[in-house]
This record gives sequence, structure tokens and C-alpha cells, in this order.
Amino acid sequence: MNIFLLEDDDAIGMGLSYSLMNEGYTVSLSKTVSDALDTINSEKFNLYILDLTLPDGSGYDVCKRIKELGDLPVIFLTAYDDEVNVVMGFELGADDYITKPFRVKELLVRIKSVLRRYNKETVDGVFKVKNITINTNEAKIYKNGVEIVLTAMEYKLLLILLNNRGKVLSRTQLLENIWDVAGDFVEDNTLTVYIKRLRDKIEEEPNKPEFIKTVRGLGYVIDND
Repeated sequence: MNIFLLEDDDAIGMGLSYSLMNEGYTVSLSKTVSDALDTINSEKFNLYILDLTLPDGSGYDVCKRIKELGDLPVIFLTAYDDEVNVVMGFELGADDYITKPFRVKELLVRIKSVLRRYNKETVDGVFKVKNITINTNEAKIYKNGVEIVLTAMEYKLLLILLNNRGKVLSRTQLLENIWDVAGDFVEDNTLTVYIKRLRDKIEEEPNKPEFIKTVRGLGYVIDND
């Protein structure tokens, strides 16, 4: 999952980038309004975190442009004295704000909360990601509206990836969460087989997966977009 961060303080910017990347996010950092506008006009992000006070303008200007591009989630970072201006941010469409100084864990909670509101899951237990629909109430999977049949293990593997959407899961993490029907741990080679079979069923081009992606050297991920 890609996060855009606008912060002119080097220490805060680098610290937040490091913490977010440790959580599995990809971070693009800008320090000025000008650079931010260039970046967001050329690339789409899953979430935007904006400082309000910048050397060449305000985070409000960047927020306006983001909302022109679509209904995209925005969180403002504000100094204590800026808090009275937060109402303006909400009027521009911002989703949340956090006051400096703050704990990184608090920001991570806010990020997850905002992303849940933009999540494509329905309240009825139905996931819709790209051309795949997963009805968890009925344990049924549909591709382009046509039901596809998964084995119990393939279904469990898919749910694990979906429940961690946007987060890269290592092979070890997947293996720790999957048991086969006999109650034995799944071996590493068997996991590769399950991934391949799952891709064969849900991907348009299994050799060029767009749904379950491989992050070389790290693991697998279903993007949160």
C-alpha cells in the first residue's frame, strides 16, 4: 500500500517514513507544496498524510488538489497552534488530523481507521477486490460474476491474504497460519503449490498475477486498492 507523506521537518519525515515502511507500507516523502503537487499529479496513493505548514505554502492547497483527483483519504499533521484551523481541513474533505507531538502507534491506528472507511468491503461480509467477489457468509468466490470453486486450503489462504490486504506476508507468516486438513503443518513447497493453484483460478493471467502479487524476497500481498 502506497502512502504519500508531506513533511518539511527532516527528523519527523525520515522517522515516520521508517516507521511506516516497517509496517509494510511504501512511502513517498515530499518536503514542499511544489514537490507534493508534482508527485500527486503523476502518481496515485492509497492515503495522504499532510503537514499544514510548509515553506512554500499550506497543506490545504495540496488537500484541495487531492480531492480534485478523487475521493481519496487525507490525514493532516498539525502543530498545537494549528488545531483551531483543523475545521478548515475537514471542510476541504480531510478525514482526520493528529496533533504534534504524537506517538507513531497513534498515527498507525488513525491510518487503519481511515482506510477502513475507504475499504471496499461491505457490511454484509462481502469482499470486492478488482474482478473478484468473496462472500464470506456463504464461503463462495466469484470471478467476473461466475462462481469458482476453491479447496478448503485455497479458500483459507485467500482469506488470510485478504484479511491482511496491503500488507506483505512472508512465507513463514503464511505457513504459521495454515494447517492442512490432516492437522499437519503445510510445508514450504506445498505453500508454493497452493499459491499457484489459487492464481490459476482467480488471475486473468496466472503467469502475470495482478491479484496475489509476489514481492521478491519478502512474500505475497493483495493490494488495498
